[in-house]
This record gives sequence, structure tokens and C-alpha cells, in this order.
Amino acid sequence: MNKTRTLLFGSGMAAAMILGGVVGATVLAKSTLTPASAAAAASPAPTFKSNETAAHEKGETAAQESAENAGVRPAGPGSGHPNENATHEAGESAAREAAETTGVKPSSTP
Repeated sequence: MNKTRTLLFGSGMAAAMILGGVVGATVLAKSTLTPASAAAAASPAPTFKSNETAAHEKGETAAQESAENAGVRPAGPGSGHPNENATHEAGESAAREAAETTGVKPSSTP
């Protein structure tokens, strides 16, 4: 009797999965949202905002200010912040630290 019970339970589970697949496909087919419109509606693109604080503006060139006002994200040397975490610094060579500090992307070897 235990084998019969297992067979009935397995058959019931298989029927439920098939029914769920049919219902899901029907609902999806009648949906008005396409994957592209759903993704666009769910996550709008963030807009770049210029940093206009006095401390930031003091160390900024006219070209950098112009790029910020045009909505361009800063890139290139000096645009990022080096990782100054003590754990990170412990395994870092002096050359790599100098490269991080100047904004040059270091090689993959430490």
C-alpha cells in the first residue's frame, strides 16, 4: 500500500505542475506588459547630478565643471577613490599604492 500511495502522490504533483504551467502560460500570453516595457517601468535610469559643494568646487578645473554641468560622469585619473581599508593596504605593494593614489589603474599583479 505504501508504493500505491507514493505513486498517487507523485501523479498528483505532476498533474499540479502541468496545470500550473498551463495557467501561467495563459496568464502570461494575455498580459499587456512586454519584458522590455516591464523592465523600463520597473527601474528608471538614474540621472547624474553635479556636486556643487564649495569644497568640491574649489579643487575643480573649468573643464571638469563644464563636463559636470553637461551631465557627463567624471572619468580618468583622479576620478575615483582608492581603497584605503587597512586590510587592503596590508597586502599592497608601494607601486600599487602609488598607482591608486594617482588614479592610474594598476596591473592585476599586486
